[in-house]
Amino acid sequence: MRKIVHRHLGKVVAGAAIAVAGTAVMVGVTLPGTAGADDTSGGTAGGQSAQQAAQGPGEQGQAAVPPGVVEEAPVEGEKGTGRDPLTDDEIEQVERIALSRQLRTSGEDVDGGRGPQRLGVDLADPEAGELDDPDAPRRAEATFYDYRHDTLVTRTVNLETGKVERTGTQQGVQPPLTRAEATEAARLLIADPLGAGLKADYKDATGRELTSPDQLLLNSMVYRASPGAQPAALDQCGEHRCVRLFPKVKNGSWIDARSLVIDLSARKVAELDR
Repeated sequence: MRKIVHRHLGKVVAGAAIAVAGTAVMVGVTLPGTAGADDTSGGTAGGQSAQQAAQGPGEQGQAAVPPGVVEEAPVEGEKGTGRDPLTDDEIEQVERIALSRQLRTSGEDVDGGRGPQRLGVDLADPEAGELDDPDAPRRAEATFYDYRHDTLVTRTVNLETGKVERTGTQQGVQPPLTRAEATEAARLLIADPLGAGLKADYKDATGRELTSPDQLLLNSMVYRASPGAQPAALDQCGEHRCVRLFPKVKNGSWIDARSLVIDLSARKVAELDR
């Protein structure tokens, strides 16, 4: 029998052994059945015929379940109205307008590229005096994280005029991480000596070498420093953008990497004190 090696990272955790905040929720889709169907004697002739056709000997009175029907999504217009969700075209428009030349030149994204990291685009709330105005301007907020200055940038765009109405900057504010940021955190961890345990656990689980984040399913959460609760290397987490990863082997088990924190701003990996 193979001897079990206790690594710093921890052993592979089976299936649902780890409850992870932020773990993706599986959404069940229920196809229509007989709910709402008229199964009384007053039903339509078409319904009775379909029922009789599906009945065999000794099955009188048992209605057949009609096949499920999946409706196509409605065609999305170029522009929404009122409080409609943003369309794909509107999201692209807002990102293009919000990302000014100055922001592209001065900012830096998660992997060191030019321009800040895109976090998301959301429909903006109406102004205080516009709550009951059906013709209120439609606005959207684009958020970016500038890794060069560790700053969250929010720009409010008026979708009717195509102009930026407000720009806000904040430090020490850490919204949820994007997939691109979790992927870069995994890339840094795999390349770091502290990632040796992750790679060993992956090989134990699959028999293959771990060389890329694409081999993992990744959940992540922002890590903030607490006084005296971590090594000095992580004291700036909160001002810096730091990540804890919860990696999973595709079609396999979770790997326990909770003791490791990746500082995306400093591009370093550190281990929490045990």
